[in-house]
Amino acid sequence: MSPTTAGGPQPLLSVDDLHVRFATEDGVVRAVDGVSFDLRPGEILGLVGESGCGKSVTAQTMMGLTRATNSTISGSVRFGGNDLVTASDEQLQTIRGREVSMVFQDPMTSLNPVYRVGDQIIEQIQAHKGVDDDEAKERARELLASVGIPNAAERVDDYPYEFSGGMRQRAMIAMALALEPRILIADEPTTALDVTIQAQILALIQRLNQERGLAVILITHDLGVIAEVADRVLVMYAGQIVEEGTLDEIFYDPQHPYTWGLMGSLTRLDQPPPDRLPQIGGAPPSLLAPPTGCRFRPRCPHAFEKCGELPDLEVRLSNAAGHADRCWLDPADKKRLREVEGRIGLEVPA
Repeated sequence: MSPTTAGGPQPLLSVDDLHVRFATEDGVVRAVDGVSFDLRPGEILGLVGESGCGKSVTAQTMMGLTRATNSTISGSVRFGGNDLVTASDEQLQTIRGREVSMVFQDPMTSLNPVYRVGDQIIEQIQAHKGVDDDEAKERARELLASVGIPNAAERVDDYPYEFSGGMRQRAMIAMALALEPRILIADEPTTALDVTIQAQILALIQRLNQERGLAVILITHDLGVIAEVADRVLVMYAGQIVEEGTLDEIFYDPQHPYTWGLMGSLTRLDQPPPDRLPQIGGAPPSLLAPPTGCRFRPRCPHAFEKCGELPDLEVRLSNAAGHADRCWLDPADKKRLREVEGRIGLEVPA
């Protein structure tokens, strides 16, 4: 169970010891390996990490989208008295869209190119609510206008190719909000958008969160995106959560060397530009055969003998009730090492 479960409002969604494995010709891929966390009402929860660390698979499993003949799923995802892992397809059908909605990475491939944008929103509304065509179309216009689509009354009849990238993303958010869900999962909602449109999309998500009390899970590899809107942050690596805490705790007092590496990989505007962009040395491990012990050990310059054992995700600072990490280093040593490194990118030890 998540270290942050105790205290605060009752969680809206609770993920407990979630495992997702896929059988392939090369072996079993351990895509998600023991993930636990809570999502509270009205909270924006950031899920951050490199590509391939299990962020999207975690979210898709919550929606029942990883069910397949080659997948094995265990653990629980509790929402509204239901376990979404064991729920039937019929039960999930009533929850998707109505209670929990998801915005996928690429809106161009998520929208059907041969159907008008408005018709795709109308189809979802009529599938869940008994309304006629005119009422559903008016609702689609209102949704497009609410997410900032100009001239929504006319654009509702446009095809996806007639929308820009930012407008397609807004249309996907409108579709996700059509049934007024309580939870929105946004998977890389700013990918391939320029920085101006990125800021607009993030501002839109934040406004919806504040006006509707919408709980949001924001999935990204971009710490800059997380810094803009998140209340709490989970850092994932190789299928596991390696650190969790509030936004301030993660950015100002990171406890895991992987988080230091992510922070160090950001360019600093208050320092001279480096000759070479900093980076975390090496590459994420194959989830077919992840390293024993700490998953980050092969890339960590601070690894020592104890790192051959897998640390639990637990609170190690006496003054941080919900700030947990998965690292054997002593908190005092971590502070000293961060000060020496100045949060620069990590290099693979020789």
